[in-house]
Amino acid sequence: MWYSLPSFSTMILLGVLLTASYTLAVAITAGMDETRCNLGAARLGAYATVSLIGVAVCLLAYAFITHDFRIRYVARYSDRSMGLAFLLSSLWGGQDGSILWWLFLLSLHIAVCTKWLKNRYLALQPYVLAVLMAVTIFFCILMVFSANPFATSTAGNRIDGEGLNPLLQNLYMIIHPPSLYMGFVGCTIPFAFAIAALITGRLDREWIVAVRPWMLFSWTFLALGNTLGMLWAYEELGWGGYWAWDPVENAALMPLLTASAYLHSAMIQERRGMFKLWNILLVCFTFFLTIFGTFLTRSGAVSSIHSFAQSSIGSYFIAFLALILFATGFLILYRWPELRGFPPVPSMRRAALGAACFFLLFLCPSFYLTWVSPLPFPLKVSTITLIAGAGTYTAVELIFRRLSRQADSLPSPPLRPSIESLASREFAFMLNNWKLVGLMGFILTATTFPIVSETIWKEKITIGPLYYNAWVQPIGLFIFALMGIGSLFGWKHTSSSSLKKSIVPSFTALAAAFCVHWIIGSRIGFPPLVWGDAPYEGWIGKALQTFSAWAPVLTFSLCAFNTVIIIQEFYSLFYAKQKTKSLQKVPPFLWYAGFFPGFFYTLVTLPSTARRRYGGYIVHLGIVAMFFGFMGSSWNIVREVSLSPGETYPFGRYELEYKGPHIEVDETKRMVFADISVKKKGVPQGILQPAKFIFHKMPDSPTTEVAMLHSLHDDLYIVVGMISPQTKQANFQFHLNPLVSWIWIGCFILMVGSTLCMWPDAQWAESRRAAFARGGFILTTSLWIGTLLFSTLMIYQKEKLTSPLNSTQVGTIHEKNLLN
Repeated sequence: MWYSLPSFSTMILLGVLLTASYTLAVAITAGMDETRCNLGAARLGAYATVSLIGVAVCLLAYAFITHDFRIRYVARYSDRSMGLAFLLSSLWGGQDGSILWWLFLLSLHIAVCTKWLKNRYLALQPYVLAVLMAVTIFFCILMVFSANPFATSTAGNRIDGEGLNPLLQNLYMIIHPPSLYMGFVGCTIPFAFAIAALITGRLDREWIVAVRPWMLFSWTFLALGNTLGMLWAYEELGWGGYWAWDPVENAALMPLLTASAYLHSAMIQERRGMFKLWNILLVCFTFFLTIFGTFLTRSGAVSSIHSFAQSSIGSYFIAFLALILFATGFLILYRWPELRGFPPVPSMRRAALGAACFFLLFLCPSFYLTWVSPLPFPLKVSTITLIAGAGTYTAVELIFRRLSRQADSLPSPPLRPSIESLASREFAFMLNNWKLVGLMGFILTATTFPIVSETIWKEKITIGPLYYNAWVQPIGLFIFALMGIGSLFGWKHTSSSSLKKSIVPSFTALAAAFCVHWIIGSRIGFPPLVWGDAPYEGWIGKALQTFSAWAPVLTFSLCAFNTVIIIQEFYSLFYAKQKTKSLQKVPPFLWYAGFFPGFFYTLVTLPSTARRRYGGYIVHLGIVAMFFGFMGSSWNIVREVSLSPGETYPFGRYELEYKGPHIEVDETKRMVFADISVKKKGVPQGILQPAKFIFHKMPDSPTTEVAMLHSLHDDLYIVVGMISPQTKQANFQFHLNPLVSWIWIGCFILMVGSTLCMWPDAQWAESRRAAFARGGFILTTSLWIGTLLFSTLMIYQKEKLTSPLNSTQVGTIHEKNLLN
């Protein structure tokens, strides 16, 4: 059997396709039968599908570990010199294996979801399983017919493989793709519940409650995956930054934005019964964006360092995306009356579907014909605007209203909940949703513009980082301001007295931070205004240039504004608990052990609604820290210098002396290091060693190894270019990146807050096991945070006090560990 491992593994994939199809059919039958007699069979079918997917992944891992180079994918992405860690990470290092890994992570979600459902949500459960099986079938078809990871090489068995791309032989690439995939795949469960709610018409609070933990889990891993990707780009690519608005980076960010919008608007539906249509659209579109991002990465439609080679699977993804749009669009239009609070009569459904068909059959061709016409560009835009206005009027007034006349004779439905005041949390959340979705729409348009321009004008027009930064900056700061403003208001409406009480401290902090930065910012190296180039000519370019110049002081002021609001919320919590003597229930030794154990014990023992609320505030605090780190990019300093051994270069508060190069060799590569002695304000900091690694199997693709000296104030970031073998003269790029470490600290705080939001309900009185688990969580969390803070301080002190006499490598020297 092992001699025919590729054939056996392919049969396993066919088995997955067969069992998933069986489960899909049985689940649909169970949904149509009110007795749900086939639901048990559907659940067993889901478990069988999951088991076979697990077998397939184990077989591919076995092929990598045993170096079965008959399999083309194994031969292309591994070799005999690679260690176990990188062999296993090769599972998702290429296109075919990453699709199987995606399916494997989806199977884990399916298994946990099926186990979790049990006897819950019996009306929704059959259709949830059916949707999950439909997604599984798509990825199976993809592998069986286009991207089989077990396909054999036509050249036969090879002595050795080509090896994994050196850029992927990195710690962050071991954990970054699985983290991001977990976020992408996790969005399938909320999508399945949304489709089940649309099919059954159960669109009230039920499905929102069911989706909450799954969307929180997915959002957490989307945020973690994006941050780890930033870390990988920052430490491995060697260009000095962490985000370049690469199309694949954008594809990973867009679902995070729509998921964030959903998590806020879902609270409104739970409390007020509002935003039903918003929530359905956000969940479905988030899933759509995860598949769309996968399409961008794997189809070769866009050029990116993160994308795989161009292949034939793009057509499969386009068909699946079209199916998602059609199915969700039809179901949303069919359930339009329930989603909008109209009488659920057939005329209303026909009216919604008729208006949509008019848009598709008339407006879309009209837009296209106008766009490709020889009219001048301004006239094209004006014509399209007129067509859109006329089409909207026709669809709403002449089609929807005429087709829905029958509903006018029915009794009026009860009044729908609505936004009662502009000074309310609902209105702030609505603005937040619009801005998050607007930002996502901007990024989506800019990302796909090269594809659109090539299709229409036969010319690929790429949008660069300058354009993104110019527009994203004002939108992002507006969202950042709304994050704090929304917390100032109460539900429904806010009285003037309570609003004044909450506004005064936060706006005082805003004004004080603005004044402090304006007065002393330039003295400490962080000027409040930083003028750059206009993104383009005209008054809009000037306006964006002016806003960009003011962005540092505005960001710092908003950081203070949001921080004070968060402190206010926690002060109110602990003041109320102190007043009711609830804090006395906290074991005293937790307070004696430090602030964090008692603090987290108090938060974990809150009721679930309050725990999610204050966990959300911790997430907001993490976002504040990340914005504080983003602000540092306004003061980045970059210098390109050529130095000979013994020469010194002053750079900011550092003095850099080039000592000379040296070479090291191991079994897989040749490493050329450039030794640089670093002094900070005259105090020796040690030796940094940027390098070039030349791998024996890929001599034409050397990798850049960055050397960095980290601190909370800034990162000294050094990249070495060419080194002359004769004169030893070397070309360097010196980067001084202020406040970057705050981005990673902010991500850590964000993870803590989201974990608190997801923490399950448990009471001390339930059982000793629950009490032990809760205590273990408190202890683990406290030790985790304490260790992080202690290690940070120790590393900082070590970097500050050590010198070249007792340490030859201070800071972070990034060298590949190939685990030979």
